[in-house]
Amino acid sequence: MPDAPPSQNARAAKHPRLPQSRTTDLALVAFFGAFIAVCAIIPAINVGIGQVPITLQTFGVGLAAACLGAKRGTLAVLLYIAVGLAGVPIFANGNGGIGVLAGPSVGYIVAWPLATLLIGFLVERAPRGKLATSAPLIFACVIAGSIVFIHPLGIVGMDARIVGFSFADAFKTDLIFWPGDLIKSALTAIVAASVHRAFPDLLPRRR
Repeated sequence: MPDAPPSQNARAAKHPRLPQSRTTDLALVAFFGAFIAVCAIIPAINVGIGQVPITLQTFGVGLAAACLGAKRGTLAVLLYIAVGLAGVPIFANGNGGIGVLAGPSVGYIVAWPLATLLIGFLVERAPRGKLATSAPLIFACVIAGSIVFIHPLGIVGMDARIVGFSFADAFKTDLIFWPGDLIKSALTAIVAASVHRAFPDLLPRRR
């Protein structure tokens, strides 16, 4: 069998391919689930009604979606949530257990896997050749997840029907998160673009 042309060998050396296997998928899901946990245990800043924490969790969630796509990214987020609800203190402020679902952050926690599905869905359908060079494209996908799921459900989670705050107060508190989320979304886009540049086959192949 003839050797591959030098140009192909150079591309292979520059862009190593990740093996497409269930083992690799599990490893990636576990890695990003752990990464989100690391983002959560960084000291939080508590703001607004109920002292809702500002953390890097949304950065980890967005990065999992933008790098892994809808299915694996969502599994990584669900793994993180499941471990936290099981009692491991990997939520913000070192919290763990199902008690967090009675707190003002419940809407954001519920929104994360839904946002990951949407972000991953959009990223998977973006032009593959542009993902490595167009951080704004990934940024738009991440912001879509925030607008459609994270912020609306976060507000609902703080509403009087859930934890006893008025809708107006919940809305005002959520506004505090927007500047930081824009920065985290931009950082997510930059990092994800770099990841796709290094591993252009990281996303699942389209069928």
